[in-house]
Amino acid sequence: MTDPFTPAERSAVMRRVKSKDSKAELTVRKALTRMGLRYRLHRKDLPGSPDIAFPGRRLALFVHGCFWHGHDCKRGARAPKANADYWSDKIARNRARDIRTQEALTAIGWRSATVWECELKAAELATRLEALLRPPP
Repeated sequence: MTDPFTPAERSAVMRRVKSKDSKAELTVRKALTRMGLRYRLHRKDLPGSPDIAFPGRRLALFVHGCFWHGHDCKRGARAPKANADYWSDKIARNRARDIRTQEALTAIGWRSATVWECELKAAELATRLEALLRPPP
């Protein structure tokens, strides 16, 4: 299947995909703020530059889009028909990078967790965040 957009139009569409301050990330940040929590954003000194970091708790949160990181939900399982080989390779690279990042954080004594885009609509988001923020046993 061919791309319905011209290369210039496709480039404009892809430029609008945010890596910071996405709707999903803002939703998680608002929930954390409502819980009265303070956090740091995009810590460049940590592996993977986590979206949200809690230095006192040594917890790094990543807010991932289901498609971009290959989540096993309906949205994440969707595969583009145009340029399918490129996209499957790209998503595989993203998943491998996510695993390396989590291992690197664990190696320096940090916990890491992923909040998926599909989980944001659930009423349990605050409960899940509270569970993540509890000190490890």
